[in-house]
Amino acid sequence: MGDGYEPGRSGQEDLLGAEWERHRPAVFGVAYRLLGSVADAEDVTQDVWLRAAGADLQDVGDLRAWLVTVAARRSYDILKSARFRRETYVGPWLPEPLLTGPDASQPVLVDESVSSAMLLIMEELNPPERVSFVLHDVFGLEFGRIAEVLDVSVPGARQLASRARRKVVKAKQTAPQASKAERERVLTVFRAAYEAGDLAGLIRLLHPDAVYVTDGGGKVLAARKLIHGGGRVAEVMVRTGRQWRPDRIDFAEVGGELALVFHRQGRIYSVDTVQITDGLITDGLITAYRRVINPDKLARV
Repeated sequence: MGDGYEPGRSGQEDLLGAEWERHRPAVFGVAYRLLGSVADAEDVTQDVWLRAAGADLQDVGDLRAWLVTVAARRSYDILKSARFRRETYVGPWLPEPLLTGPDASQPVLVDESVSSAMLLIMEELNPPERVSFVLHDVFGLEFGRIAEVLDVSVPGARQLASRARRKVVKAKQTAPQASKAERERVLTVFRAAYEAGDLAGLIRLLHPDAVYVTDGGGKVLAARKLIHGGGRVAEVMVRTGRQWRPDRIDFAEVGGELALVFHRQGRIYSVDTVQITDGLITDGLITAYRRVINPDKLARV
C-alpha cells in the first residue's frame, strides 16, 4: 500500500509520521471494506495522508478515529459513484483479492469482514448502511462521528447501523460458513481433483445447487453469467483446466480465508475463493466458487 509519500521535517509532519505507520492499516482497512477494491483503498489512503499532513492535528484527541473518519468520508463519496460503475461492469463483479497472510506486503486488520463472502453481503447494503455498519460494528466508532460522515442525525446513524446489522446477520444465517479446518480439507481435496481432471471427484465436492462466478471485467474471456448446478460447474472446471493448463496451483490467504491461486505462463491467472456452507445437508460441500481473472484486479496479488 506504498503511498509514495514520506513525512517531512516539520514538527507537524514529524508528529504525524510517528503515528502514521501505526494507524495506516486501519485507514486502508476501512477503505477496502467499504469499496472492495485494493486500488481504490490505496488511493483513499494516499488522500488521507495528504489531508492529515496539511491539517492542524494538535487538538485531535483520537488520531486513529480522525483518520478513519476522513477515510470513510472519502470512501463514501466513491461508494456512491461506484453504484453506476457496478451497473456498467461487464459480467459479474467480485471484490479485488486482498492478500492477508503473513507474507502480505501490507498489513490490514483481518477479520471476516474482509472475506469475499462478507464483502458480497455488504454489496447488498446501500452506501449509508454499509458505512454505518463498517464504522460502528467493525471499527467501533461512535455514532456522532458516523452521523458527520453521512450527514444524518445521530439517531439516524444508529438506525442505519441497526438495519445493516439485521441484513448481515440474516445473510450469514442463511449460509453459515464451515470451520477453517473444514475449508482447508475441502480445498486440499479440490485442488487434487482439479489437477487430475477428476470430474467425479469435483462433483462430490460441489453442492448440487452450487454456483460458479467468474469476474473477467470484460478484459479476458470469462463467463458473463452465473453457472448453476454442481455437475455443470464441475464440467466447466474440467474443460477450463484442460484448456488453460495451469503451471501450478498455490494456497494463499485472501481476505482472511484460504484461497487458490492459479499460475499460468509465469503469471497469476486467477485467484479463487469458495463458500463452504456448514449445515446438516451441505456440510463440506462447496456452494459458491468465485474466480477473479480480471487482470486489473490481480496486479497487486
